[in-house]
Amino acid sequence: MEETDAAVARARAAYPAWRAVAPSDRARLLRRVAALVEENDEELALLETRNVGKPISDSRGEVGMVAEVFNFYAGAVDKHYGETIPVAGGVDLTFREPLGVVGLIVPWNFPLNIASWKLGPALACGNTVVLKPAELTPLTALLLAELALEAGIPEGVLNVLVGPGRVVGQRLVEHPDVAKVGFTGSTEVGRGVMQAAAGTIKRVTLELGGKSANVVFADADLEKAAAAAPYAVFGNAGQDCCARSRILVERSAYDRFLELLVEATKGVRMGDPEDDATEMGPLISAEQREKVSSYVDGSVAYRGNTPEGSGFWFPPILVEASNDDRVAREEVFGPVAAVIPFEDEADAVRIANDTPYGLSGSIWTENGARALRVARALETGVLSVNSNSSVRVTTPFGGFKQSGFGRELGMHALEGYSEIKNVFVSTD
Repeated sequence: MEETDAAVARARAAYPAWRAVAPSDRARLLRRVAALVEENDEELALLETRNVGKPISDSRGEVGMVAEVFNFYAGAVDKHYGETIPVAGGVDLTFREPLGVVGLIVPWNFPLNIASWKLGPALACGNTVVLKPAELTPLTALLLAELALEAGIPEGVLNVLVGPGRVVGQRLVEHPDVAKVGFTGSTEVGRGVMQAAAGTIKRVTLELGGKSANVVFADADLEKAAAAAPYAVFGNAGQDCCARSRILVERSAYDRFLELLVEATKGVRMGDPEDDATEMGPLISAEQREKVSSYVDGSVAYRGNTPEGSGFWFPPILVEASNDDRVAREEVFGPVAAVIPFEDEADAVRIANDTPYGLSGSIWTENGARALRVARALETGVLSVNSNSSVRVTTPFGGFKQSGFGRELGMHALEGYSEIKNVFVSTD
């Protein structure tokens, strides 16, 4: 607790000077961070792979996104501004003000990437930061902090604090000098964050769990949809809150699609995470492997093989299920997909929405009107049509229902790291 308090004190002491940095200078520093990330991309990627177990090709892509995030928010620094509002008797102005010290708590599945999603807008708005990486995966956050110092970010502006969430994270959420917490993690822990933040009426952004639906209609390009579906679930070994782990298929196309899906899943390459050809690595821990295993108790349509050697390996698995089964209700956070039939468009929407979560999802159909109808009807924050892509630097990301609230990425993220101040100037 003492180390957490000391880190918050350093961030608070650095806040007035960082807030006063001219927008053009703050933008220049963020661009310099992006440049140093690019210069050290292979070191960062290899460190992420060794710490998390994800394929090196994925880590390289994620490091590239980190640089893109810092460049984007460097460009956003002087484009996040207030307005003038017509009023009687004077002039009314609004200002976008930073919050102060913000606590950022990131998970172990995408530690560097998600850290950048929060750091970029927080720093761009003029806040100082205490960043808490997950206990299992702190290494790239520490290196990123070193690169930020090298870029010229003043000491105290970005502080990285490692340690258990129940100690460090809890203190950050409760600390009276922390103005806002940005948290990514499980829905269960998110509830605790909200409860702890209530004591100081702390602002909170929550990006939580998901149980996203991949909805495949009979008129879709079944070959394309089946080829893409495994990578929407088994990427990062299924340890992804965006995973489309419920594959909903129109009954008239169910048998054919399942046949194509099994063949596509057989092609997922598991192996050494440092091998460029690997597409799926091991799970993060033995505890996670045991948890994932507990969900495989239904009609298994396909079970892959695991590599020899060390690693918490778990094969990709397809389970034929109903939406009432546990594997379809709870977030597995592993490479297990539930394949579920539906009767028609209304049934597809009903099943897709029959979940406490609402983070991501996909719709596969050649009917443009149907795609728009279903997209509007689904209770989820991020959707794609004839694609499994959820995340872009320039567009908002976040969930409905128990998948959280607030948005990351895009210009929308800046709203979560600033307050609107209204000023009336009398002209009498």
